[in-house]
Amino acid sequence: MNESRTAWLKCLIVEEQVELTLIELCRVSGASEIQIFEWIEQGAIEPKCVSENDGPHFDGVSLRRARRARRLAQDLEINAAGIALALDLLDEIEALRAQYPQR
Repeated sequence: MNESRTAWLKCLIVEEQVELTLIELCRVSGASEIQIFEWIEQGAIEPKCVSENDGPHFDGVSLRRARRARRLAQDLEINAAGIALALDLLDEIEALRAQYPQR
């Protein structure tokens, strides 16, 4: 008997060159302004630039890290310092996997 299964994948594709304001980053990442500022303070995310009018601006890398940070904070209740460490370690793992692909 042949069974047919359908699997749906939901993902967000973002270019690294995108530029987001603090409000936009909060909206698309699901994080609060307070969380974003805590993550900036701990080095988990880094603003691309700071404007006198709009405040900090962020790129696609910051968006990816903010989304991961929010999930770590929400799902595992990790604090800002732990999130910064976890994100750095996840980035190192990705770099090593890219450098040494599995056979």
